[in-house]
Amino acid sequence: MLTGVLPAIVIIASLLTLAVSIFLLWLYRRATLRGMRQQSIRTTTPNVAVAGSKQKPVKQSAELTIKNWGDNHLPPQSTETLGTRQKMSRSLCAVTKVYMLGGFVYALVFTLSWMVTATGGFSLGRFLWLLICFMWPTVIAVNLLFAIDRKESLMIVAGYFLAITMIAVFVLTRNPGVTPGQLIYFWLFINLPATLVFLSFLHHRIRSVGPLVLVFMLAGVAGAFLFIQIAGNNKTFLLFLSTAGNNFGLGATSVFLLIHLTGFVLLAVCGWALLRWLGARYQKKHFSDQSITLDALWMTFALVQSITLVFEGWAWIFTGLVGFMLYKAITTTGFSKIRRQAAKDTHHPMLLLLRVFALGRQSEKLFERFSKLWRHGGSICMIAGPDLVTTTVEPHEFLEFVSGKLSRQFVKDESDLNQRISKLDKKSDPDGRFRVTEFFCHDDTWRMSMLRLAMECDVILMDLRSFSRKNQGCLYELEQLLNRVDINHIIFLVDQTTDLAFLEDRFLTLWKAVDRDSPNLKTATPTIQLLHTRNQTRRSINSLLSMLLMKHAGSEATPAL
Repeated sequence: MLTGVLPAIVIIASLLTLAVSIFLLWLYRRATLRGMRQQSIRTTTPNVAVAGSKQKPVKQSAELTIKNWGDNHLPPQSTETLGTRQKMSRSLCAVTKVYMLGGFVYALVFTLSWMVTATGGFSLGRFLWLLICFMWPTVIAVNLLFAIDRKESLMIVAGYFLAITMIAVFVLTRNPGVTPGQLIYFWLFINLPATLVFLSFLHHRIRSVGPLVLVFMLAGVAGAFLFIQIAGNNKTFLLFLSTAGNNFGLGATSVFLLIHLTGFVLLAVCGWALLRWLGARYQKKHFSDQSITLDALWMTFALVQSITLVFEGWAWIFTGLVGFMLYKAITTTGFSKIRRQAAKDTHHPMLLLLRVFALGRQSEKLFERFSKLWRHGGSICMIAGPDLVTTTVEPHEFLEFVSGKLSRQFVKDESDLNQRISKLDKKSDPDGRFRVTEFFCHDDTWRMSMLRLAMECDVILMDLRSFSRKNQGCLYELEQLLNRVDINHIIFLVDQTTDLAFLEDRFLTLWKAVDRDSPNLKTATPTIQLLHTRNQTRRSINSLLSMLLMKHAGSEATPAL
């Protein structure tokens, strides 16, 4: 059961997780886009102060200036800006160290278990080799937590394999009977199966829901296997099922499949109840979306790597459970210290992310890399769009969709919007990260929502990459930002795909028609800040982070709009 059935359950559940996650996220995206195109069921009565009726333009007394910045050319940073950026970096490093310590303790549990079960007594080379092999899930975790771009990811992996090569050389020089092929085989035997299982739900397109679907699938597949085992070991029960199937005209194959399906449904119900419980705990901020993924990482390795020890005795199957529990104890303790440190900060910036929805994968890449740093110091708000709708889906939102209640997530009218804004999550999760709040909007509520969020948030990042004459769907947002929001709190991101001449022409044209009530008319030198980026390396992300924090420092010194 433990060395045959259990691996089969894990493999089948992983394959089903991959297929079902892709299908469900496709349905989720489709349902979200359908809701975005619909009109609100309620009659909306926009507040003029929010929706903004068009005012008569006034002749400008000041010229609009467009300032261009780049990675090699940034304005001077204040001590406050540098301090805030360092706090974000320290928070990210602290969380990474906590997970590394948890991973080390996990590896130590398995190392000692193998040392106990192996013959030949204690050997330093053997101890180091086992320890470095069982540290592999920690390397994956550090990549997910810390690496900003592919270069950093490769450097982390290269550093690990450099260390493992040095230990391998040490082992080979001390033990002539051991060959390089044996060491390579052992590493693959220990880590490859669990890595492939975890990769089945690690892909960026399903990572947000993969761990949840895996929990459900493991419960269902386990039920299918267990029910057929129960039926096969009970002749009376098996005869009853066979007779009942014959009475309904079912053959042996159909009865066999029906037994599997029954077992799947019975335990899948328990899996669904567990998912609802996890969703409720997530909403109460007992853990973050990131911790779900990383806990799933270590749980997967704990389960798969324990199977190889069962040949020494069935009780060794609990090795993974012990390792996982100690990992959780370490990380929980570490997070409590991080949370106490974060409680000393009184204000955390809230960012509104606006973008050209047609960016697609480019939006995902920027969001994934930028949010790794920003969310260690502040929260993010955004209007749900087709580019990030499956990347930023939260556990409770996904469970609402599966339950057929996705419509609850959509903003219905101004009153509903006010209620949602009053409940914005501005506190960090136990691991020190802040959350992303998506506003799902119908066709007749997104403009109102965008304006309210623009005036509610401390800083605004508008991604104008790919903006051109053929792709200018965000002109409404540009117009309203000039009319209603202090542009000193906004950074516009551009790159080589942006038609800069056309963009600057649009800004100047909109400025000539700006409303007389615009807060920007009170500015002596109204300036549009364009940040040029060529890629999303750590240097570019740090430049973007610095510019936004400078805007935040300015917004704190300015009365709220």
